[in-house]
Amino acid sequence: MSNKVITIAAAIILNEQNQILLVRKKDTDFFMHVGGKLEPNELPEAALSREVLEETGCEMEILSYIGKYETVAANELNHSLVSYLYQVKLKSQPQIQAELAEMQWVDLNHPDLPLTPLTRDISIPWCKQLLGI
Repeated sequence: MSNKVITIAAAIILNEQNQILLVRKKDTDFFMHVGGKLEPNELPEAALSREVLEETGCEMEILSYIGKYETVAANELNHSLVSYLYQVKLKSQPQIQAELAEMQWVDLNHPDLPLTPLTRDISIPWCKQLLGI
């Protein structure tokens, strides 16, 4: 992997239909988690809360810390991505905010969208194992 590293906090958000909430930011091709880059000296949990509010208009509750993962960045050429991944619950209905172009609830068994490596290779398998599907 490249030595250029982007560090983010990302939210796995599931609904009662066992769908995952994914977003596509403006001027990008891939669907990803709600979340974003940590600011200098910002803790991942604080970045996650800030990003979820900025992107969905919702406050959230962290249900669990899933782990820290390194993947290839989907939208930044020659960068690796270090992701702090959390399962969260939104306190209200999400609405497109900030830099988002699209927001979709996606079936875990049929994610027929272009997905980031973190979403495709880590999060969806984790969700399917959690839910036994």
